[in-house]
Amino acid sequence: MKHWKHLAAAALLAASLTAGGMTMAEAAHLEDIAARGTIRIGTTGDYRPMSYYNPATGQYEGFDAALAQKIADSLHVKVEYVPTTWPTLAADMQAGKFDIALCGITRTYDRARTMEMSDGYLLFGKTILCRDGDAAKYQSLADMDRPEVRVMVNPGGTNEKFARQYLPHATILVHEQNAEIPGLVAEGKADIMITETMEAVRYEKLDSRLAAPLAKTPFTKSRFGVLMAKGDQELLNYINFVLAELTMDGTMAEMEQTYIK
Repeated sequence: MKHWKHLAAAALLAASLTAGGMTMAEAAHLEDIAARGTIRIGTTGDYRPMSYYNPATGQYEGFDAALAQKIADSLHVKVEYVPTTWPTLAADMQAGKFDIALCGITRTYDRARTMEMSDGYLLFGKTILCRDGDAAKYQSLADMDRPEVRVMVNPGGTNEKFARQYLPHATILVHEQNAEIPGLVAEGKADIMITETMEAVRYEKLDSRLAAPLAKTPFTKSRFGVLMAKGDQELLNYINFVLAELTMDGTMAEMEQTYIK
């Protein structure tokens, strides 16, 4: 009889854990991070001003790098960065190479269907970066959607998807290193970079050869999110709690002022 009761209790516990899409391993995820003493952050490190690997210092910097540190501090653990790329981001996340991904990741339906995405933070939109002397030439998608206009994007992300959807007649150039594209545009090796408003504005400030003429009137509106494995509800709840607290106490606004504006 006792054996039967133990089996019934175990079955009831398993059912309660799986009812919300969790498993025993997923429910213990925060405990795993605590036991390890680090939270593994997947990042491309190629996206100013969100998460950029500075080769001169050997450090990651930007809004999401600061946010990663805030999350780690709340858990009383250290940040452990795990490099990834935009084409492999989803596969690396689903393979469990890191606990969360933070590098200016746009919240999309496609990502939400296969992974978990936190509540959104930082409002932004798709826009362009071009040479300063060409700013007046590109005032609409129609101005850019021509074969002679060379549009450069990084592979596998929402920039490439946007360019192929809305600029089907332009010449699309795919360049592996996102952080190199602004310089290539400035040098005349491409005419336009498709990017987000904050990256466009940051490079406009960093390089006088560049302009972000449509930054105040972006083509889309989106928010970034923290990416996690599907079904990791405990970690998702915790990350959303941290984002809410950082918003409420003014930390997110301070970080935005430091890194974005």
